[in-house]
Formats: sequence, structure tokens, C-alpha cells
Amino acid sequence: MTVANDRISARLRAHRPRHVALGVTAVVVTVLLAAGCSSSVSSAEPAATGDARRLVASSPTETPSPTPVVAVSEQTVTSALPFERTTVDDGSLPSGESRVSTAGVDGEKVSVYRVTTIDGVESERVLLSESVGRAPVAEVTSRGTYVAPPPPAPVEAASGGEGCDPNYADACVPIDSDVDCAGGKGNGPSYFDGVARVIGADVYKLDGDGDGFACNGSR
Repeated sequence: MTVANDRISARLRAHRPRHVALGVTAVVVTVLLAAGCSSSVSSAEPAATGDARRLVASSPTETPSPTPVVAVSEQTVTSALPFERTTVDDGSLPSGESRVSTAGVDGEKVSVYRVTTIDGVESERVLLSESVGRAPVAEVTSRGTYVAPPPPAPVEAASGGEGCDPNYADACVPIDSDVDCAGGKGNGPSYFDGVARVIGADVYKLDGDGDGFACNGSR
């Protein structure tokens, strides 16, 4: 019995260290696994935090729109006011002729506007007033209407001094091939002594000074 008990005790002593070692090993493995899990969790947290920071940094920043600058002012604009043209009859000008008797001059118009701009760009223009700064001068063209009367037909001179030439009035100028003023340097053959008014053609050239009277001092 004693020998059998000793053998059993020896076996127990031989097997005890293995069980203790296995228990220690199991404890160490459990600790290492726990430490690994905690380190994985702790290492994952900074990564997630870094990703969130990157997302925040990459999101665009909204810039507020600037307030438009609106300006209102008055503007005065001067422009030309065209002159008018008119035509009048002029009896001193021959028919068919014309000339500018009064030169035309443009006037001046003054317009006042209210101008609105947004950021320097015109958006509205309203006419406030309009006035004449200088009145225009109308251009006048004279149109000729004078028509000269046809000259009277010359009367053929008859020899012998018979009758009175119808180109002269107030006195009888004889009808002849040529008539000269009496007392002058003419050589006739007929002479007129007196003063006659020339009413037609001065066929005998008795009106030497062109005053419309024959033999009134001109010989």
C-alpha cells in the first residue's frame, strides 16, 4: 500500500508543473489578446478623427455675395437742333435762278436725364426736362421770278422823213434811214430838234447818255 501511494504521489508531482504552465500560458494569451484588441480600437480612433478633419478641411467655404453699388445722378446732354429750309419768290432775280439769301444755322437742344448705374453699368435713363438753348436760324432761298419783256420790234425807217417814229413819244421823231439830233455832229439825212422820250428801241441812237430821253443835251 505504501509503495502504491508513493507512486501515485510521484505521478502527481510530475504532472503538476505542466498544468501550472498551461494555466500561465492561457493567462498570458488572454492578456495579449485583450491588449491587442484595445490597441486596435485605440489606433482606429485617431484614424477616424483624421478622416473627419480631412472632410471638414475639404468642404468649400461659402463667400457672401457683395452688395451691388447703386448710384443715381443727373446728366445734361447738348445736341444739335436742325434748322428748317424755306423758299421765297424774288422779283429782282431772273426766272430760273435761285440763291441762298439767309444761311441756315443749327440751334442747340439741352436735355437733362436721371441716370441710374449698378456697379458702374448704366441700368436706367429717364428724361427729366428738355429745352432750347439756342434757337435755329432758318435757311432762306430766293427763287427768281423776273421775266424781261420782249424788246419792241424795230420800225423800219422810211426815207423822206414822213410820219413819226413810234419808238419815241412826247415829240415827233421823223422816220428815215437815219435821224440825228439837230445841232449835233450827225450827218442826217433827217434831224430831230427837241426832246423825246424813248419808249421802244432807240433805233437812231438819240439817247446817248442812256437816261431814257432822246436829244436832251446829247448830240
